[in-house]
Amino acid sequence: MSVETILVVGGGISGITAAVEAAEVGYNTIIVEKNPYLGGRVAQLNKYFPKLCPPYCGLEMNFRRIKPNPKITVYTMTRVEEVSGDEGNYKVRLKVSPRYVNEKCTACDACAEVCPVETSNDFNFGMDKTKAIHLPHEMAYPMRYVIDREVCTDSSCDKCVKACKYDAIDLSMEPETVELNVGSIVYATGWNPYDASKMDNLRYGQVKNVITNMMMERLASPNGPTKGKILRPSDNKEVKKVVFVQCAGSRDEEHLNYCSAICCMASLKQATYVREQYPDAQAVVAYIDLRTPGKYEDFLNRVKSDESIKLMKGKIAKIEEDPATGGVIVTSEDVEGGEKIYEKADMVVLATGMAAAVSENASLNFEENGFIVTGKSAGVHSAGVAKRPSDVTTSIQDATGVALKSIQSLVRS
Repeated sequence: MSVETILVVGGGISGITAAVEAAEVGYNTIIVEKNPYLGGRVAQLNKYFPKLCPPYCGLEMNFRRIKPNPKITVYTMTRVEEVSGDEGNYKVRLKVSPRYVNEKCTACDACAEVCPVETSNDFNFGMDKTKAIHLPHEMAYPMRYVIDREVCTDSSCDKCVKACKYDAIDLSMEPETVELNVGSIVYATGWNPYDASKMDNLRYGQVKNVITNMMMERLASPNGPTKGKILRPSDNKEVKKVVFVQCAGSRDEEHLNYCSAICCMASLKQATYVREQYPDAQAVVAYIDLRTPGKYEDFLNRVKSDESIKLMKGKIAKIEEDPATGGVIVTSEDVEGGEKIYEKADMVVLATGMAAAVSENASLNFEENGFIVTGKSAGVHSAGVAKRPSDVTTSIQDATGVALKSIQSLVRS
């Protein structure tokens, strides 16, 4: 007899969608997420297509669907250690890492106020600091603090314990092993930004004012490291000119040999961030080919109508730091004009590609770039960017379809 429970691995927008859609037609679903919060990469965006609204619009709606639904169980800070069995009857072992903060937490911030230990803020890609005990971000789900015990290993935590009025901090928590029996599995493991430091000519990590497109999203976000002000990292000055470099790693046989699907749209969107915040600023988008499929062509035409946004068909040869201003000097090869072009700017934003987040798993079949093709048994499915690079809308549509496939796995077994 089939076990009528669906395991969803990954709590980003695809995983949340698959879990909610299946649960709301009556099936038990379990979401497993390695981070201490749900939302994945979408939670780190400033705005997303097609409505250019903040990500909390879609995420909060889904959190409201998750919270009261008794058929949805959520495990954060959890990884899948082992899967065995077949369609309709899988045995899964989970490893749950300790959060050191229990369900009594009210997110009052009293603990963080007295915490003496700071650490790099991974949610903001290291562009600012956070306390060792912290809320991952302002709209985190679950709305509960977490302690990074790798940076807080001594008696410093005693101050946080004493500051908490609700007995919510439990430093005695240990890793847990959870055994599950499920009928089907959905892998919605998302993506990672490609490591920009691998491209020597783009000088990421060497020139201070060269950042990635995901870092730009955090800079522009009201809950980001600069509270939404787009400032160059070296000295926090306002930007007057920004160069966006397309295909930073994508469509390159030495890095990612595929188009990452969303980079052109992301850079065009981010150019509007700059223009909206600084009406006298300029933006230059250096591209190989502009790919704005379907209805997104309308957005491209809107961007083209802005005379302060320059679209330049050219391949970036090198990026250097301007010693006089602390800005950047971008050398590009003008494809159409056949000559070199030099652009001086305050900041460069690299449109780094989408890299697969999981490359090894005994229950999955992968294509050459690490994206999931199929499961090795019929009850294992993949959704969203775990399957192929795609935007939020496409990922949601795919996850909805995969929810149906996972239900079919339960029914036919």
